[in-house]
Parts: sequence; structure tokens; C-alpha cells
Amino acid sequence: MLKGEKLSKSYGTRKIINNVDIEFAPGEISVIIGPSGSGKTTLLKLIALLEFSDSGTLTVDEMQYRFPLNDKKILKPYPKLTVVFQQLFLWPHLTLLENITLPLKARKMEPNKEKMEELISLFQMGEFINRFPNEASMGQRQRVALARALMLDPKYILLDEVTSSLDIEQVAVILTHLKELAKRGIGILLITHLLNFAQEAADRVIFLEDGEVIESGGKDVLTTPKSERVRSFLSLIESAS
Repeated sequence: MLKGEKLSKSYGTRKIINNVDIEFAPGEISVIIGPSGSGKTTLLKLIALLEFSDSGTLTVDEMQYRFPLNDKKILKPYPKLTVVFQQLFLWPHLTLLENITLPLKARKMEPNKEKMEELISLFQMGEFINRFPNEASMGQRQRVALARALMLDPKYILLDEVTSSLDIEQVAVILTHLKELAKRGIGILLITHLLNFAQEAADRVIFLEDGEVIESGGKDVLTTPKSERVRSFLSLIESAS
């Protein structure tokens, strides 16, 4: 189980995340939705320990972090927990295959050829795996970024807008892959602005606004929300689509 309790984060006098409780389990897909500027990416960074919460606790299986940290040179839960950001961060001078194996080489680990072949097949990358990033489509690069994270055998994976800039067909491909990963026991927490995608993917939905969880629960958060604010948000999105 990955669990954050009373997580908070401020930059100067500006409160970005305020007393947020969040948890998800292996084999579960949790989706964070909410308006722009609500703190979604900051929350993801706190959970990934890329930034440290000002207060609260974060538990990743047997590892627990209490904030504020006295010593910031802590043992982080990598690669058990890994992140794929919207920007993807693929090195342009390396082929897509080399980008996938780069984190392993950084840890002085030899790539598992069987696992690599399995991922190439799973994400249907055989036709473009030896291209450079600028020779691949956005959807292809998204799949490569996911495969790179999965080569590290994570138990939990955090995804920041992995469907951004994708067409409907590409979104459907990513959705299929995420469901397959969840079936394999990987816990997935993702941020998305696509409500249909969230409806199809989510076991759990978290609505975040102004750094606070307004409502959380199952898919019913998207169909029969209890909060007037969530109903208003969903209605506005639906009318604009």
C-alpha cells in the first residue's frame, strides 16, 4: 500500500497542498482530476519524494517518511516507485531502445532481454524501437516512456498527463496498456484532464481543488458526485466538450 496522510506543501506564503490524504494499492488504478492549478502535479511530486511535504507522513509498504524531514538524504523507494512526467524526458541523441535501457545502465544493471522483448511486444514498439525520439510520434514516445519505467520493475507507477497531445486512438491504446499493467499487480496513480479516460480507467477517483481533496471514491465520483463543486466542474467540462 502507498499512503499519504495530511500532506501539505507551501511555497512562501502560498499553500499548494493542504492536509491531503491519499492512498492506492498494487493492482489498482487511481485517477486525480481537478481544475488547472489545483496542485495535482505538486501532489504527485510529494508522493514520489521529488519534493518533500512540509508535514504529514508518506508510507510506501514498509518504508515510512515523517515530515518535515530532519535529514533529507533519505533512502527513497526507487525503483519500487517510479514516475513518468508529461514532458517524458527522452534523450534526443539516443534511440528509443537506448532511452529505455538508460536507467538500468545508470544503476550498472544489465537489461533483462526477455523482459525487454516482452515490453516491446506489449506496447507494440517493434517497428519503431530503433528510431530516435524526433522520428517517433507522440503516442510512440509515450509508450517508450512507460516501458522505460517498467524496465525497473516498479510496484507503483505515477503518471502525469500521459494522454496529453494524443488522439482518440492513441488514448485507447494507452488505456489498454494501463489496464494490463494493473492486472499484473502494478499500482497506478495518474493525473488526467480527460474525464472519459478517467471513467474507463479508474478504480478510484480523487477530485482535487486548491490543494484539497474535495471528494474521493469509486467511479461514482464521476457519475453521481456528492459535492456540489464536483457536480459543477463535471457539468462545465461536459458542456464544453
